[in-house]
Amino acid sequence: MEPSLDTVFAALADPTRRAILTMLLEDDMAVTDVAEPFEISLAAISKHLTILAAAGLIAQEKRGRVKWCKLEPDALKAASVWMQGFGQFEPVNLDAFEAFLEQELGEDHA
Repeated sequence: MEPSLDTVFAALADPTRRAILTMLLEDDMAVTDVAEPFEISLAAISKHLTILAAAGLIAQEKRGRVKWCKLEPDALKAASVWMQGFGQFEPVNLDAFEAFLEQELGEDHA
């Protein structure tokens, strides 16, 4: 079963988990190597990895005595497709909108 968008976005909401995904862009990593740059416990890193795995963003496997993490590149596809749907809207030009409001409000108050 494919993880829901809610699960994926909840996993991505945490900066530590996003940093882990960025690290895994380079190559597969042992859990201890993933934990090294962070000033939190190995148990806390393991919880982050469990959340990423539940969201389908990483896979974990044992190689000998070492647990390895691997990025699942297709895992963000559904989230990406969903977000691209918002690309159909033109970006709002806030300066032009502000000028429009000033003009409209100025005429009403004149």
